Amino acid sequence: MPPAANEDAVCPALDDHSRVDEDESLQRYGLRPAGTDLDAIRQLLAEQAELEYHSQGDAGTALMKLCCVQLFNAGVLADVLAIWQAKESSWDAHCSIDVQLLCGAGLHETKTYLQADGSTMAAAALDYLQRAEEAGDFADFSIEAQSRWCFRYYLGHSNS
Repeated sequence: MPPAANEDAVCPALDDHSRVDEDESLQRYGLRPAGTDLDAIRQLLAEQAELEYHSQGDAGTALMKLCCVQLFNAGVLADVLAIWQAKESSWDAHCSIDVQLLCGAGLHETKTYLQADGSTMAAAALDYLQRAEEAGDFADFSIEAQSRWCFRYYLGHSNS
């Protein structure tokens, strides 16, 4: 199990006064969250990214990475920019959140989505993704293999 997040995060989706950390989020949502839980995960990721952006080290990058893994496993293209924003919220987050987590819907699909989006943020994410691909970071990439790696990382096995 990776080290716990530095700070607990307020998670309104759980309870207005609840604190959630990486372990709580993993227990509550698992690595393949139900569709009804995705908005809560998105909100938690956005809050943590904002906190990290304004004061590096105040958010839990381990919690942010877990949220990104959960969204990766959902495979919703609309989550790509939220994952990118979290990754770019600080140097620590950039290093903690793997570029492959942008591609829960597939590498080609993600690049197509980012190109079609046309925003400055999407262009930056696409540029980074293409450079990572050229560097070999996606040489053996598949959604299934990345998901198995995440399961081993968090749970010590590859079953869902």
